[in-house]
Amino acid sequence: MDTDHELSARVREALDIDIEAFHARAEADAEVVKQRLRDGAFDNHQSIVGFEYEFYAVGDGRWNAESHDGEFSLMRVPRRLLELMGFEKELGLHNAEMSTSPQPLSNHGLEAQLSEVRARLQAALECASAEGMRLVSDGLWTIPPTGETATEYLTDSVEIDGVHIATNMSNAVRYHAMANATADGSSGRQTELEAPGVSLTTKTVMPESLITSIQPHYQVSQAAMLPVHFRYALRIAGPLLALGVNSPFFPPSLYDEDWDGERVLAEGAHENRIHVFESVLNSRTAEPKVRFPRDFDTVEEAVDRIAADESFVPVDPETGTRFDDDFATFRSKHGTYWRWVRPVFDGATRSAANARIEFRPIPAQPTVGDSIAFQAAFAGLLEELPRREHPVIDLPWERARENFDAAVADGIDAELTWIGNHGELTYDHEELFTDLLDHAVAGLESAGCSPSTAERWIAPLRWRATERMTPARWKRERVRNRLDDGASFVDAVVETQREYIQKQAETLVDGSFTEW
Repeated sequence: MDTDHELSARVREALDIDIEAFHARAEADAEVVKQRLRDGAFDNHQSIVGFEYEFYAVGDGRWNAESHDGEFSLMRVPRRLLELMGFEKELGLHNAEMSTSPQPLSNHGLEAQLSEVRARLQAALECASAEGMRLVSDGLWTIPPTGETATEYLTDSVEIDGVHIATNMSNAVRYHAMANATADGSSGRQTELEAPGVSLTTKTVMPESLITSIQPHYQVSQAAMLPVHFRYALRIAGPLLALGVNSPFFPPSLYDEDWDGERVLAEGAHENRIHVFESVLNSRTAEPKVRFPRDFDTVEEAVDRIAADESFVPVDPETGTRFDDDFATFRSKHGTYWRWVRPVFDGATRSAANARIEFRPIPAQPTVGDSIAFQAAFAGLLEELPRREHPVIDLPWERARENFDAAVADGIDAELTWIGNHGELTYDHEELFTDLLDHAVAGLESAGCSPSTAERWIAPLRWRATERMTPARWKRERVRNRLDDGASFVDAVVETQREYIQKQAETLVDGSFTEW
């Protein structure tokens, strides 16, 4: 394990890379990628799906000294435990991430995704339980570690040779380089977390570790079709996010003094994860890198955008015999190409090379079944909408972005704009979600699912749309009820979070949010 001084030296080495030379290498690599596209290297015979799933750890009240019975305080995950679980480290010491093996888009492929997540998560839960902790699937944690405030946990850092090392951040050079890098090479820039009712200034990007997400991946069968699929992905982003919102509250101590519980419920966002990621990382760059992206007309344009994106944390990966080592610098730029929907071009081998769309707006969900429902819906929609030449592709980009922003603010109650199957403009909630989810089902049917099986994959989201119930609304209603019963805002949020984790303990692996 690196000492702080060793880590600081490695971060300083990363920050000293010549950005102009790095950018030039990325531009040269982009030409390699475009040639590989012309050669058909990124084409596949069918669509393929993948998945990333993030968690955070809390004490589950057994025998760990840092864990108090029933409190579910945030906990740091020992690195040896992550390795034992087969999970990957994320930004915060409390984080853990799982990535699934890519599978063909079919019923068997989706079942393989679901089974892999369940099997690995169940094993990880048992492993974590032995350490007195539990992995939680949620959008934003609200109970800090025992004996620490949220502000202390998020801002604690040391400065070594001019490099700020966040005490509670994983010891990956990339993460700490992010905490110290700026677009113009200047030092001392502060990170600003800004969200409705919350403002926090830190020296590192550690506040990003407040949030966790799921990320469905969809590999297109023909790379040349990526622009069409991408355009559809942007049009469905707002509606899908409206169904998935799950981070309405911050740790209560982070709220500004003039924001009490009533104001948070009246003016707070349903999906604060979006605000966290955008404000924290955009405060370190010259131009906003975390944003709702523009359409592109050709796949080559997508490549050029990635290559031209602001060079931030210019660390080249170690190269070997991977297929995408031929464009290693370009590949490394994907890591800081922070868009809510983003194209990716990579692959360890020629046969595994792919052009895919990563869908990044959705927070982690209450259960595995709900999470995979979003993967199935996203894949089904990207399979069906282009096939049917659905007219929502003509929804102006500005409207699509407004839908996204509205979903962030108001969740399932957001005023959304849609173009229906026959070209009619609609603002009707039922019409929009019926059309959206019907096409998701049809896409799964075209991928080989039976009608009943396709509907089963989408059923958790169909229920949310019909009942107008999301995890964020569930939390907000419980905080509302607790406030009405005389609880303080702090107690209302904390007890709601405990109830969320208790219910999840019974349903995470095999249950559904509909049971809550």
